[in-house]
Amino acid sequence: MSVSDPGNRPDEMPEAPIVGAPAAVTPPAESGERRSPAPAVAAALAAGDRARAIELSVHLHAADLADLLQELSTEDRQTLIGLLRERFDPDTLVYLNETVREEVLARLGSAEVAAAVSALDSDDAVDLVGELEPDARAAIMARLAPSDRAILETALSYPEESAGRLMQREVVTVPPHWRVGDAIDYMRARAEHLPRDFYEIHVVDEQRRPVAVVPLSRLMRNRRLTPLTEVMQRKMRLISVTADQEEVAYQFRQYGLVSAPVVDAEGRLLGAITVDDVVEVIQEEAEEDVLRLSGVREDDFYAAVVDTTRARFSWLFINLLTAILASIVIGFFEGVIEKVVALAVLMPIVASMGGNAGTQTLAVAVRALAVKELTATNAARIIVKETIVGGINGFLFAILMGLAAWAWFGAPVLGGLIASAMIINLLAAGCCGVLIPVVLDRFGVDPAVGSAVVLTTVTDVVGFMAFLGLASLVLL
Repeated sequence: MSVSDPGNRPDEMPEAPIVGAPAAVTPPAESGERRSPAPAVAAALAAGDRARAIELSVHLHAADLADLLQELSTEDRQTLIGLLRERFDPDTLVYLNETVREEVLARLGSAEVAAAVSALDSDDAVDLVGELEPDARAAIMARLAPSDRAILETALSYPEESAGRLMQREVVTVPPHWRVGDAIDYMRARAEHLPRDFYEIHVVDEQRRPVAVVPLSRLMRNRRLTPLTEVMQRKMRLISVTADQEEVAYQFRQYGLVSAPVVDAEGRLLGAITVDDVVEVIQEEAEEDVLRLSGVREDDFYAAVVDTTRARFSWLFINLLTAILASIVIGFFEGVIEKVVALAVLMPIVASMGGNAGTQTLAVAVRALAVKELTATNAARIIVKETIVGGINGFLFAILMGLAAWAWFGAPVLGGLIASAMIINLLAAGCCGVLIPVVLDRFGVDPAVGSAVVLTTVTDVVGFMAFLGLASLVLL
């Protein structure tokens, strides 16, 4: 986890060509579903054939090994980790689900985890160590080299889900007066200190402030004597170290970035964020929003039964309270329901249609807020549009359901009542499907967390009030 810095005398740097064995080439995947090695590994472990289990696992890509570990039972997972302990790929930890990762780290022990952390890129190491419990984190940090420990301590001082946690500290920096050949010689001389994957080198001034970037493609296709000033790009998107990772993802998506420098409050270069990290952020944020809309957590799938039950209980309890509220509304119209039993049969249809229509609008609105397509400028226009869409759908389904209720119960009045209630509820669903997440976002509440509960309550209450209220006026 060392950071590459420019020297002042490129002419004194020794030539150090990068020499290594050719990289292994992964053959193209065949069409069809990927075959998981988990059944074969589980069978080998059950049969006591440890050599076969190792053979099936040791050469897997880190991401595939992570999938394998997650598919195995807890017992088989522990056994396989013990077998692979000396040949365990540290990058596997990056791809593991948080719950499974905790099991794997406990099985490896602090000494081996510290070695794995040292082998990881700094951004991955920060992500890994940052999710540990305080005691486990202290044990790992105590075993790291002072330079690695200092990098992690600095990174962990930044807010969670910020650019400071996301950035890679290993960057290549060069002064603006160098030539293309100087930069190439510098990277060759310090090959062991370079980031594992990077796309640009950063041109900095004497205060380490970014002046420009040079894409590697430009560097490699120009002659050695070409000044860097002729190939560098002065237009950059600088990312503040305290910027939220959602803002970082927006910048990359909006401007098609592959890499971006991260700076502190004084504008000094601290690191860089690359597109592979942003892809993970986009995926995580999308998954998080979908799961939060349903009231579950990201690690819910692998969590123990007790932990999963506890995590879901609070959300279900809130839904119970909203259901009681809807039932209280129904109780106000007990008299009319007793006289016209058909109302009890039809009223769930009104609430259900409103809930489904509202959920469609809500999903679009939450996604638009996340990618900054729904803003204060266009919020009113989108609310009007979605309300009109809800009204049109309400009118169409009012015709269908009104005729169905008339034919079902032989009462045209019932058809007219449910048709009217359907229009009212779908109008409310379209409006509130956008309005609720916008208001929550304005007050600093994650729209993905509370919108679904509020919207369901609104559509249930409005649906019951409209249907039963109209019925009490017409039929009593």
